[in-house]
Amino acid sequence: MSSQNPSQPPRQTQTKTFTILAIIIALLSTLFYFLDSRLDCFYILDPSDLHDLSLRAISSHGNDTRAVVGFIVGELSEKFPGGYVNLDEEWIFNNAGGAMGAMWIIHASITEYLIIFGSAVGTEGHSGRHTADDYFHILKGTQLAYTPGSYEPEVYPQGSVHHLQRGTVKQYKMEEACFALEYARGWIPPMLGFGYADTFTSTLDFPTLWRTTWVTGREMVGNLLRGKL
Repeated sequence: MSSQNPSQPPRQTQTKTFTILAIIIALLSTLFYFLDSRLDCFYILDPSDLHDLSLRAISSHGNDTRAVVGFIVGELSEKFPGGYVNLDEEWIFNNAGGAMGAMWIIHASITEYLIIFGSAVGTEGHSGRHTADDYFHILKGTQLAYTPGSYEPEVYPQGSVHHLQRGTVKQYKMEEACFALEYARGWIPPMLGFGYADTFTSTLDFPTLWRTTWVTGREMVGNLLRGKL
């Protein structure tokens, strides 16, 4: 009497399945590395230009943060017409890595996002370990950052830029009111999990999760339809 499990697929079928999976993984990996090496082709924004824009906005409006933000968004909308810049001031709470603030999504695509992020009361948390470089242009207040092994904080005052390199992680803190123009360039979709996790493990704020998903998805799909990856 045979002891073979009738529900077990034949070895030949298993081998064929593993071969197909291996080919698919190899093709996807090749495509990823090909695109990853050419990410610069897909960017429309530039960290140096955004820093210059931030400095000019601060120079023009000082500590009037609303006017600073308006200056930045206005100039970007003129430079990138056609819907690449979201002019609707849709502020959304953001909980990520234990920190809480609010954001206005100015641009979101597969390879870039640009937001105004901050809090009028301060916050502190984990930066996340991301698949994109993150440039935090301080528009108001001061951000502190810490890397394990350091005995002094990194200090980023108004007008400075905190560059969190892709794949690295830090603790950060904004002791008082602090707002920044935050620009990320790289692979943006994998970053969304970090932005969603606190909803399921802590806040249970599903209306905010829905708004974040809707606005981000709307902007990403809209930019894809414009040919912007």
